[in-house]
Amino acid sequence: MKKKYLLTCIIVAILQGCAIYHKMPVDRLTVEKKLCPPAMNDVQALAKSIKHPILKPVVFNYNDGLSPDEAAILAVIANPNLRAIRDQKGIAKAQLLSAGILPNPQISYSLDVPTGGSTNGTINAGGLGLAWDISSLISRSASMDAARENTASVDLRVAWQEWQVAQAAKLHVFRLLFIKKQLDMAKETERYLRKNLKTVQKAFSLGVKTIIDRDAAKMAYLNAYDTVLTLLREQNRERLALNRSLGFPPAYEILLQKKIGLPLCKNVPEYQSVIKGIEDRRLDLLGLKKGYESRDARVRAAILSQFPGINIGVNHARDTGNVVTTGFAVTLDLPFFDRNQGQVAIERAGRKQLSDEYAARIFDARSQVATILADMNSTIKQMDSAEKSVNISTRLVKAYKNALSAGNADVISYNNLLADLETGRQNVLKLQMNFIELRIAMEIASGKYPGRDDAVEMEARHD
Repeated sequence: MKKKYLLTCIIVAILQGCAIYHKMPVDRLTVEKKLCPPAMNDVQALAKSIKHPILKPVVFNYNDGLSPDEAAILAVIANPNLRAIRDQKGIAKAQLLSAGILPNPQISYSLDVPTGGSTNGTINAGGLGLAWDISSLISRSASMDAARENTASVDLRVAWQEWQVAQAAKLHVFRLLFIKKQLDMAKETERYLRKNLKTVQKAFSLGVKTIIDRDAAKMAYLNAYDTVLTLLREQNRERLALNRSLGFPPAYEILLQKKIGLPLCKNVPEYQSVIKGIEDRRLDLLGLKKGYESRDARVRAAILSQFPGINIGVNHARDTGNVVTTGFAVTLDLPFFDRNQGQVAIERAGRKQLSDEYAARIFDARSQVATILADMNSTIKQMDSAEKSVNISTRLVKAYKNALSAGNADVISYNNLLADLETGRQNVLKLQMNFIELRIAMEIASGKYPGRDDAVEMEARHD
């Protein structure tokens, strides 16, 4: 009775430690719930407490519109792709848990019943044994080190993905801002040329203007109208891209802040100051280094696993002659053929690959920085030249407008100058946007935000 009670207790204890299956359906309702944007109250709370190696907590206030930094944090919180990427953390933690679990002991029981021959005076024979394979203890520490470093590597790789998604969302906000500026300019020009076309058509009907004047005015208007349509298409495309990066549905209307600081400061850092310590800042490089350390620990574990497998145990038996014996047993693998040399070679090759990849990634990072810095310096020169050209065009348009009013200039020349001015102003905005894109690329390539004091000029300064 006591044996049955003890056996029942052992079975219950084993079952309590077992996992229980829970169904996780992937149906339409579940998917729609996962894709539903978070409530703004939840976003405000998460934005204040976000923990990231680079991104800092922000006071999120959606009522006054979305700023670039708020868009970056919102993307990290709500982007569904990042939620899927973050699940890698759970897998890495599970692998760490698995690496630390000890092997189960083995219990054996045998019963031998005499069934023939000289059975007089014999009894049923039986045996009870308990054994444990201690081979995994030899490499357990190295395996846990490998899993621990892999967990750190996954955390850094996920943070790197979050950083890039955040930067992309910030970039979409800046692009929408500049497209709005371009669109406002284009609409202003389109309105003037539409009004001018009506005036020229009226003058043509009275015989004051020629058909060349009328067609030239019409062509100028159609070109301006086409520019407006093109910018509207770009605006809608960029709005959809912002929604996607934030994890919002396409129909969701996102309001932007009216006054947004523009990183248009022309103080470009020196190459050496940017690349100094870059391997200690860029999350992908840190993650790759942790991955190398994990692989190095796996090499150590594979080498330790060359030690012959050892299984120890104790036995308690009774033979048919009612002789009871108690002893122990040791089982030792003889490593004649398999000395784990295959796994050691695989792990060593993987370690070498990660070492070379780490060096190549640092080389690429430094090359990226050099290219971006060169592009930034070139863009600054282009902006200066474009701004001077716009200033000259502005003066010429003003002078031709006065001459046109006095009858000393023709409308075709004036419209051509006006078109040149519009093209120049649009070009300035494009160059400014290109410079901001380069600054954000520099943030990603260098692994840090630039100082706010030398990176931001307020929008009003450029209006």
